Amino acid sequence: MHRWFAACLALMLVPLGLPAFADDTPKHGGVLTYMIPADSPPSFDGHREATFATVHAVAPFYSVLIRANPENPADTTAFACDVCTEIPSPSDGGKTYAFPIRGDVRFHDGSVMTAYDVAASWNKIVNPPEGVISVRRGYYSMIDRIDAPDPKTVVFHLKFATAAFLPALADPYAFIYKKAILDRDPHWYEKNVLGSGPFRFKDYQAGQSISGVRNPDYYRAGLPYLDGFIGIFADKQAVRVAAIKSDRAAIEFRGFPPATRDELVAALGDKLTVQESDWNCGALITPNHARKPFDDARVRRALTLAIDRWHGAPSMARITISKTVGGVGFPGSPLAATKAELEQIAGYWPDIEKSRAEAVRLLKEAGADGLSFELLNRNVDQPYKFNATWAIDEWSKIGIRATQRVLPSGPYVEALRHGDFAVAIDGDCQNVVNPLLDGTKYLPHSVSDANYGNYEDPTEIDLYDRMLRETDFTRQRDLMRQFERRVLDTEAHEMFLLWRYRIVAYRSYVKGFKISPSHYVNQDLAMIWLDR
Repeated sequence: MHRWFAACLALMLVPLGLPAFADDTPKHGGVLTYMIPADSPPSFDGHREATFATVHAVAPFYSVLIRANPENPADTTAFACDVCTEIPSPSDGGKTYAFPIRGDVRFHDGSVMTAYDVAASWNKIVNPPEGVISVRRGYYSMIDRIDAPDPKTVVFHLKFATAAFLPALADPYAFIYKKAILDRDPHWYEKNVLGSGPFRFKDYQAGQSISGVRNPDYYRAGLPYLDGFIGIFADKQAVRVAAIKSDRAAIEFRGFPPATRDELVAALGDKLTVQESDWNCGALITPNHARKPFDDARVRRALTLAIDRWHGAPSMARITISKTVGGVGFPGSPLAATKAELEQIAGYWPDIEKSRAEAVRLLKEAGADGLSFELLNRNVDQPYKFNATWAIDEWSKIGIRATQRVLPSGPYVEALRHGDFAVAIDGDCQNVVNPLLDGTKYLPHSVSDANYGNYEDPTEIDLYDRMLRETDFTRQRDLMRQFERRVLDTEAHEMFLLWRYRIVAYRSYVKGFKISPSHYVNQDLAMIWLDR
């Protein structure tokens, strides 16, 4: 077995407690003010949403079952218990995981959390009731059932053993909800907050801010360090930068482009700290297969063939958070395509003139030459508006005329979910780097609620299922190439643009933050403290 997957199977249990700092002793107290680069979250329900606007706003209020290692979040093979007491070794040939649950976790209303709450929350994610959205449902096709035989044990029964399971379980959106509330109303958490995390809900002003106060009954002794937090919503980058410059806010956890980093460094000098990382987050263009002429694979292929990724990437990297040419798999991960393999896929050919000539031919053959359409986009500068501007300019070179329809985050997501678009700028952001599940976003909506292309493709689903079950790395990698070619080339269900690069520039008095390839993990703020 490939060493990366062997590492996944030998996941470490990392105790969560007070961190050891070489030079700094954490201080208690203070209120952290940070920027959230969105106008507001579509809802508060982490099971329902896939946007950072939700997790950055409400993660501090919630607990999860297991999580990325807070001491070293860049290590994608190490996980820590949150409400469990240990990560169990599987039984039944790797198909059964029995998690012991802590007995000292309380919801913010004072009630004790039990395994029944954990099981109910995970069942909502894996098998949501009719009418309830679970955007990561497709991650968990390996799960057969989840039950709680007693108040202190939750058991996951898998259909087959797979190294993808534990990384998938460490989902930062997998908030633990109260079973009694879910039984009464599975939609309650969309508009309300009640968790067991390090902070208690204080206030929410739609489009403006969200705030929390320290939970005195938090089960991690000595945590959190902060007395509270205020998250300020601002979809304009200039507003967020000005807030950090003037010290009205200390940090934005998502990431800035290089020019903004340089601007902040020049303005603040040693009052600023910068951390950088490759980013397990990319940009997609999704054609709506239910709208003509995008039901025709020739038209979809023409759209991707027109975009010059190899020459566009360096320019985009100078002005945006986008940087790296890639495909379905996170660059550098074992299942990711090499440059030579990518160059065989439509949209990645090294000869852009040949690529665009083929695009023009396909449009004419499909009767779609002179095509014009509206591109749905999100009201977030980085990288959504930049990606749209780039794509529209590239399409103009083969005679396509596209205009933008820009919506705030909430209406934008609803438009995606209801198919109210012709073509849309979308995102493919994973949390824990997990190559076996990198393709989930691309699965049809019947499998993955996070896909908005409105198509069915049994062949694609079969390829993915075979890849997930395959234990031989060479064969698994070959299946990934077949899957990637079908999604991005022969069917062109999706168009991948570029992977991102994460730059977090923040006030130096903020301590305890450690960057990772994901802007989702470790956002509960429990280990953040202020040195002032």
